[in-house]
Amino acid sequence: MFNTGLWKFLTQPFMGVAFCTAINFAVSPVSLAQGQPVLPTAKPVIPTSPTLPPNTTPIIPTPQQVSPATAQQLDTNYTLGGGDLIRVNVFEVPEYTGEYQVPPGGAINLPLIGSVPVLGLTTEQAADEIARRYSRYLKRPLISVNLLSPRPINIFVAGEVTRPGAYTLSLSSGAGNNPGVQYPTVLAALTTAQGVTLAADVTQVQVRRKIGRSGEQLVTLNLKDAVQTGQIGQDITLRDGDTIFVPTASNFDKAEARNLAASNFAANPSTPRTVAIIGEVNRPGSYLVTTGGGGAEAAGGSGLPTVTRAIQLAGGITGQADIRGLKLRRPTRTGGEQTIDVNLWQLLQSGDVNQDIVVQEGDTIVVPTATEITPAEATQLANTTLSPNTIQVGVVGEVKRPGATEIRPNSSLNQALLAAGGFNDNRASRAAVDLIRLNPDGSVTKRVVKVNFADGINEATNPILRNNDVIIVGRNGLTKTSETLGAISGPFGVILNVLRLFTGF
Repeated sequence: MFNTGLWKFLTQPFMGVAFCTAINFAVSPVSLAQGQPVLPTAKPVIPTSPTLPPNTTPIIPTPQQVSPATAQQLDTNYTLGGGDLIRVNVFEVPEYTGEYQVPPGGAINLPLIGSVPVLGLTTEQAADEIARRYSRYLKRPLISVNLLSPRPINIFVAGEVTRPGAYTLSLSSGAGNNPGVQYPTVLAALTTAQGVTLAADVTQVQVRRKIGRSGEQLVTLNLKDAVQTGQIGQDITLRDGDTIFVPTASNFDKAEARNLAASNFAANPSTPRTVAIIGEVNRPGSYLVTTGGGGAEAAGGSGLPTVTRAIQLAGGITGQADIRGLKLRRPTRTGGEQTIDVNLWQLLQSGDVNQDIVVQEGDTIVVPTATEITPAEATQLANTTLSPNTIQVGVVGEVKRPGATEIRPNSSLNQALLAAGGFNDNRASRAAVDLIRLNPDGSVTKRVVKVNFADGINEATNPILRNNDVIIVGRNGLTKTSETLGAISGPFGVILNVLRLFTGF
């Protein structure tokens, strides 16, 4: 007869849980002490006695599960697999003792008992399984299993790394159960995959590990803590079959990205990377960016492959560039794209080197056109490393030194005329000149500019010039210097020929 009083005691919420917990600890204290999860192999027994009180639901202990993946302390036990060399010791029966290479299938063939599957078992579990099978023939068999030579560790690295894929890593020194063995770490695996990309979220790096023959564990590592404090909080040594996944960052933090670029598990900064740069630069296109002197160095930064380095390779910004509103478009491993705002004015004014973002393979930098630039700001930009040292314009016709003329960026039309020696005293038409410009879309425009050397920079009478602009100074009496223009060669000759073709000039 089922004890009704005991059943009432168990069905009280607090006392029932306490009782079940006590039983759980009593069942396998050794397993708990070793940090191994307790996996009940039998279903709990539910009392079915007719003496159960009516409308009473019994409390049933829930088994702890290792699979599916759960976030917990990573299991660091070494489990056997194909390629391991082990020694099976059968005490008091030396003829059954021997060394065995575990085949890919994971089953070794032992004397008397035949095939024994050890795949996914620790050496202790394998010894217990072998002892259980020998117990049919031997009285109290004493078995030990030792790992003599571990197999190479095969892992897979995915997500925001330079070269995702499968890698084979080797253990160094000792053996799997030897305290001197050196297992490869997550950081070493990321370095083998040529480092994380700058789009990575290193605070959420995932490691998946197979447990036993059907279980799996998932742990999340914060590698940012590793950089800042040197502490991970998890054992991150790898085991055969592990998968490492580096997710894409949902928010881009410029300061953290710069710190990440300097870490030893990021992509090597000295590796050249191809970057496209478009918009208000003198030579838009695709460039191979490497380490070297850059705009950041002038502001106290380093020679990393950065946005300013790419701008310099593209010939510097034009006088119409909006350096406050740059966009960096970065492709991610998931097929998406990060868009990062870059304010280089902040770099110039306050020395915020975090604005000078380290570029990576496949980046595109967009330098927009400014809606308005003050003369003072244009002059200031011309004296920075964002601008080229000089630009070239053509000053032809009735000036003292006609031809290609080098001037400082953001120089004005008056400055270009003076750099060409000024007007020919008796021949030049001083009232106005023609300004011819090749536009970014390939079109050519011509405008008449009234000249007044007393004017400061302004769009009407003394505009800022761009690279490859051409100034034509006519003869007095409004007679054009056609013989002089016909002798112009180089890029300025091309511009004039295009203008003649489309406008009849």
